[in-house]
Amino acid sequence: MKSKSPESEQYLSASNRITGTIVLVIGALGLLDVILEWRTATGVLVGSIIAIFMVLAYVGLMRPSVTLDPEHLLLRNHLRDHRIPWSKVTGADVTDLLRVHTDANRYRAPGVQLVMRDLRKQRVGGRKLAADSSISKADIVVNRIESHMEQYAGRSEGDVVTAWARPELIVLAVLAVIAVVAAILR
Repeated sequence: MKSKSPESEQYLSASNRITGTIVLVIGALGLLDVILEWRTATGVLVGSIIAIFMVLAYVGLMRPSVTLDPEHLLLRNHLRDHRIPWSKVTGADVTDLLRVHTDANRYRAPGVQLVMRDLRKQRVGGRKLAADSSISKADIVVNRIESHMEQYAGRSEGDVVTAWARPELIVLAVLAVIAVVAAILR
């Protein structure tokens, strides 16, 4: 959990963050090698492809999160953000991912997800789940969402706002254009 302010809570997948960081470091080393050794159109092509994969790793592994504020619930998915006022939230549950319910829709949040190993243990009912299992962590997030619903529903107003992840999409488009131009000029 990360906090931006004393009243804000952020939940995200720690294992995805660690994996994403490792992928970005390896990608940065690859980009450094390309910059130092390949100063050709082919080097630009390879560098832009590496950068595209780095942005995809960031979008897929590091960007998804769930943020609880007194004004709203923010679900950051891979390419879209959903800002939901507490007055619109009607419930939350977890299947394989966190799902937040409103009267009009159901929003999935990959920032909080269950590990398949924990799902199998729960289904079989054999060994007891550890206190730090993904299921118990997801249950904490659901409980916090329900607590915020009760506490802030009367104070928050507005509509659900869905927005695209513009910076990430712009960077991907620019890198794709650079790769195409470099491929043409090779």
